[in-house]
Amino acid sequence: MAAAPEFHLPLAPADLLRDGGPGRYVVQEVLAARELPPALAAFRAAFRAQGALAVLQHFDCVYSVLHHFRTVGTAVKEDALELMMHVVSHHSNELPTILSDSGLSHTDRAAHLNALKMNCYLLTGLMDAFEMETCKNSCLEADPGRKNRKNHAKTSGSLWEEEREPLLRLLTQLLQLDLRQLWGGLAVEEEFVSLMTGSCYRILENPSIGLQRYRVTREAVTHLLAAALVHCDHMFSATLKITQMLQHFEHVAPVFAQAVSLWAKEYGLKSLVGELLREIGQKCPQDLAREASGVKGYATFISELAEQIPTLVLSNMSVLLPHLDGESYTMRNAILAAMAEVLVQVLNGDQLEEAARGTRDKFLDMLQAHVCDVHSFVRSRVLQLFTRIVQCKALPLTQFQSVVSLAVGRLKDKSVLVVKNAIQLLAAFLSNNPFSSKLSWTDLDEPLKKEVQKLKEMRDRSRPTAVAPVIAPEEEWEAMLPEVRAATQQLFQPLQEGEEEVLEVEETVEKTVEQITGLLKKLNYKSAARLTQKALCRFQGKEPFIGPGEENEEATILGVLKRLYTGSCPGENSEDPPCDSSSDKIEEVVQEEQPQTELVKQEMLVHYLQDAYNFSVKITEALNLISKMMYENSVSVVQEAIEFFVTVSQFGVPQALLGVRRMLPLVWSKEPGIKEAVLNAYRQLYLSPSEDSERAKAQALVHSLSLIMVDASLATIQCLEEIISEFVQKDEIKPAVTQLLWERFTEKSPCSSLERRAAVMLLGMMARGKPEIIGSNLDILVTMGLSEKACEDYRLPQEVCNVISNLAGNPKTALEKSSAPFRLPQNHMLFGCLSETVSKGFAQPSSHWIPFMEAAVTLIYQLAEGAEEICADILHVCSQQALEKLQEPDEQKADAEDSPHRVSDGSGSLSTFLLLHLVALVGQVALQQVAYLEVSVSAELRRRRLLKEEKTKKQSDTSTNKQRPQSTGNETTMEEELGLVGATADDTEVELIRNICETELLDEKHLLSAFVPLVLKICNNPGLYSDSALSAAAALTLGKLCMISSEFCDSHLRLLFTMMEKSTLPDVRSNLIIAAGDLAIRFPNLVEPWTSHLYARLRDPCPSVRQTAGLVMTHLILKDMVKVKGQVSEMATLLIDPEEAIVQVAQNFFGELANKGNAVYNLLPDIISHLSDPNSGIEEESFHTIMRHLFSYITKDKQTESLVEKLCQRFRTARTERQYRDLSHCLALLPISERGLHKLQDNYDCFADKLQDPAVYNCFQTVLARFRRAGVKPETKTLAEELEQKLSASHNRGLDSTETCQDGSQTPMPVPAKRKPIESSCRQPLSPANSDNDFVTPLSRTLRNHKRAQKRPPRKKTIITFSSDEENNSEDELLGELREEETPTKTTPITRSSARRRR
Repeated sequence: MAAAPEFHLPLAPADLLRDGGPGRYVVQEVLAARELPPALAAFRAAFRAQGALAVLQHFDCVYSVLHHFRTVGTAVKEDALELMMHVVSHHSNELPTILSDSGLSHTDRAAHLNALKMNCYLLTGLMDAFEMETCKNSCLEADPGRKNRKNHAKTSGSLWEEEREPLLRLLTQLLQLDLRQLWGGLAVEEEFVSLMTGSCYRILENPSIGLQRYRVTREAVTHLLAAALVHCDHMFSATLKITQMLQHFEHVAPVFAQAVSLWAKEYGLKSLVGELLREIGQKCPQDLAREASGVKGYATFISELAEQIPTLVLSNMSVLLPHLDGESYTMRNAILAAMAEVLVQVLNGDQLEEAARGTRDKFLDMLQAHVCDVHSFVRSRVLQLFTRIVQCKALPLTQFQSVVSLAVGRLKDKSVLVVKNAIQLLAAFLSNNPFSSKLSWTDLDEPLKKEVQKLKEMRDRSRPTAVAPVIAPEEEWEAMLPEVRAATQQLFQPLQEGEEEVLEVEETVEKTVEQITGLLKKLNYKSAARLTQKALCRFQGKEPFIGPGEENEEATILGVLKRLYTGSCPGENSEDPPCDSSSDKIEEVVQEEQPQTELVKQEMLVHYLQDAYNFSVKITEALNLISKMMYENSVSVVQEAIEFFVTVSQFGVPQALLGVRRMLPLVWSKEPGIKEAVLNAYRQLYLSPSEDSERAKAQALVHSLSLIMVDASLATIQCLEEIISEFVQKDEIKPAVTQLLWERFTEKSPCSSLERRAAVMLLGMMARGKPEIIGSNLDILVTMGLSEKACEDYRLPQEVCNVISNLAGNPKTALEKSSAPFRLPQNHMLFGCLSETVSKGFAQPSSHWIPFMEAAVTLIYQLAEGAEEICADILHVCSQQALEKLQEPDEQKADAEDSPHRVSDGSGSLSTFLLLHLVALVGQVALQQVAYLEVSVSAELRRRRLLKEEKTKKQSDTSTNKQRPQSTGNETTMEEELGLVGATADDTEVELIRNICETELLDEKHLLSAFVPLVLKICNNPGLYSDSALSAAAALTLGKLCMISSEFCDSHLRLLFTMMEKSTLPDVRSNLIIAAGDLAIRFPNLVEPWTSHLYARLRDPCPSVRQTAGLVMTHLILKDMVKVKGQVSEMATLLIDPEEAIVQVAQNFFGELANKGNAVYNLLPDIISHLSDPNSGIEEESFHTIMRHLFSYITKDKQTESLVEKLCQRFRTARTERQYRDLSHCLALLPISERGLHKLQDNYDCFADKLQDPAVYNCFQTVLARFRRAGVKPETKTLAEELEQKLSASHNRGLDSTETCQDGSQTPMPVPAKRKPIESSCRQPLSPANSDNDFVTPLSRTLRNHKRAQKRPPRKKTIITFSSDEENNSEDELLGELREEETPTKTTPITRSSARRRR
């Protein structure tokens, strides 16, 4: 054993097979695989006999196992691993005794050193082999295409995963021994330490090591490496190895962060943290920007290390700061996250030292600077970090305002992720604000002003007290002396009469001294001197009146006055003890300190209120921005905005209610996440009150919902109805709420009229989810809601009617069922009360009667049997009242002539409100009668017919079954006949209803016909009937009457459109636009020739009329009820309207239009042609705004390519420089693809001569710049460069190039077409100068098509498809090249103007 060669740890296993020199151990023979089991058995026997030193003779056996590891059997490998584990364990237990033996010979020490190296080499070799095999099989297991994955995993890694952790603990135990004695007292050789730790690093390379089930293994590796660091000086090697692994294995970052944290805390290895961070900090930022995988590992390590040991990271933060200016955003995020952790865990609180406070402020400044980082991920991450800082209350108050301002600024960020995190940060600010639970800036404004005023007063009061003690009495006397001397000198001048009688010396010296001192303090120097002179005579020889003599009387008086004023007179002080003087001074100091303390407190209060006010103002500013984000395309941003408003509303910010209302329409969203977010928001806000009892919760819920409905629009109420009905269907609204609502309605619970009305509305909303809420209490609704008190306020009975209407079923759904629709008998008390209430209110002037009447009439037609008879009675009674008022005595008529609220036609006069009520009643009855016939009666006829057919079919089937079957053909024929009968019957029913409307409803026998002359007279005589409300009602009634009959409509359309055009009242024009929209759906062929008049209202001078016209045209166009081609540009002009609501209407229109296939794409050429025309009145900047919005809908490559070609062709027909610029701007808006660039190249001649204009040239440069930014192929890049050279050459040639291009292209300039001039003003006021010829009823469509067919000769198909502004070309030409999928579903008729020209 003494002659045993020395074992050197090899760099590679094969080195042991080669002779390394004299005295070095070499493997003599690599055993074959079949020889390994007996060799291992021999090694085991030798181990029992010799112990751990047996490896010196049997090393080659286990080495052979390593050599054949891939081919040898699993049993052999596991046997070898188990054997080596026992050997090393035995050796580890023996070594403490051996190392403590002072008589250990050199030979024995060398033998044990060789054995230790050999055993550890073999054991770690087997560990590495098993680990590599397990890692390989885990990769195969993750491969979905691999078969028999489970079998592979079982055979290879079953033992290893069980034995890995005990083996690591064994190696840790070995390294904890003082092994240096084996090396002669020197340090353990580095190769041996690397051998022991290499297995640890190899285990950590396994990607699955981070899983929870390997937690024990990770801890064992950590403790093994810790032992190497503590006992074997492994610091330098570990630093390099960890840094390398972080760069190449991203998954080890959390493991190493946890390990380094443990080493620093439990083993005191704090210097390792500094070494690792310094190594990372010295990495080149440019290299890190190129190595994405390495950066992620470093970044994760830094951020997680900061979470676990922030104090140590803080002390080494300076080495990482250079990476904040690097290109890698991942590293910037990690360092900023580390700063945030330090701020939260270390630099937090008010007790920080000055240096720590400075560091905290620097870190906060760095974080704030990166809120505006160039990379959106960094901006987003910083906002997240600030959210954590705020939630942990680690942000000092001095930084509150600046961070809030930054967050509000990021709400306008282009990145959705940044906006989302900005909203989250603002919500965190609100939830953790140190100011108040209620943050209304209006509530804070008044206290702030009050406290500021109080502070100002306190400062004013403190100024004299602060200055007085500073100036000594002697200094004051010196300042007074010139005036006192002058006053004393006046004593020796003749006295004025009566002066001596005023000044008398007091009886005692003390009183005289007090009197003189008082005069001096009042600045009455002359009287003080005179009194002193008398006192000197009176109290001669007594203190303080002692003088040298008469020869120097002035000096004596001045000396006495000085002693008295400065308090140096012994006669004054002799009576007071010396201690009193000092105690007075102490009291004065205390009194002076108290105001100073109060002043400091007041300043702190003002500062606090000012911060709270500023914070509230910023939150209010954020509210306005976030409320506009509720309709963004990003679902996550919308959800965050909704959550934000929930948070804000809990803090009493007054504007929060606006946001809560604004989110209501989102309940109709097609995105389930958004709809659920709205429902959850209202669930949190209203269904989860903080009160204890069910009654209190119900009161809180009802009160909150009632507040929403105050001044709410119809749309808001409908949205709220949807939400509440959802809650009712899910039984989330408790019965106590329903009970409270009924109590409020029946006035059992005291409440205001507004709250009572809100209770009725809420009951109606709940009835939509559960109709039995209303059905079981119908009598209560009628008796309480339609009682005699109803005339006091018609808004309550109106809501009662709306609530009861929920009982009426939908005719379409009722048709699917065989049961008859729900209707009440004609003599039901409901209709009696309604008739009585309507009739009573008819003769009373009330602005709320008409809405109530409309609701009542609608309800009667929905629920009553014989509804037309009830309404006829109402009409009869009301008209009778009007006639009675008309036939009043003559003296009342005479008085009426002077009344502005009455109308007279010479034969009689009537109050305007009566006429208004009558006209409105007639219109509502007419409209509901039509709806009743078209919907309810028609549905009931069809239901009865279907029941009859079904009954007939059953009877025929029964009779057929009784007879002997003869032929199946007869049965089929019968079924076909039944089907034919059904189809014919449908047409018959429709024709029957239409015939009633056309011939009977306005027939002289019908009651409605009696009122038609009255309505027409009011409409035709706006001068006589000048009341705006009456005119608007008459116009609306005319539209409703036109809905009845096509014949009546056709004969009065001219009047309707004339009023729409010429009326000076916006309400009249708005009403007629709505009526015309309904007529366009009911009688499209009649209204179609008047379409241009509808479009004209889009330029009405009144914003409300424009908005109404925009809404009506939106519905008509989207339903394909009016022509679009040629006039849709009027809708586009609304995108630049000064009114935001109108712009929103236009944006919604084009957004919906874009969902209809290629609609926007098909209309774009037409819109461009009209808006770029010089006579359109659209400014260039406005044109750009419109096009920017419209081109955002062009997303398909084919559409882009086609538009590029069309726009290029359009340059040939453009006539003005403005048109050139507009077309080039449109091209610049398109995302040009490679094929689009080829189109530009192919059509270069079309625009080459226009490039002399700098604006045109710049647009084409923009196109190329955007094309390059998108990333292009080399060949395409060459094409772009070639086109750019051509553009530059044409631009530089200027006017000469223009002539050359024109001659070369052989394209003659087009002759401008003769056009009817269009008014240049975008918003022209209504002009009464329109002639009646403008309102000649246009020809019908059939006749015009016939004439056009006669006049138009046959022609060839046009080649240029984009010529929409050339009026000589008809629309058939314009659509000549459209593909089949682009062809509009309806043929577009010709315009009225062209029809007039032909006539």
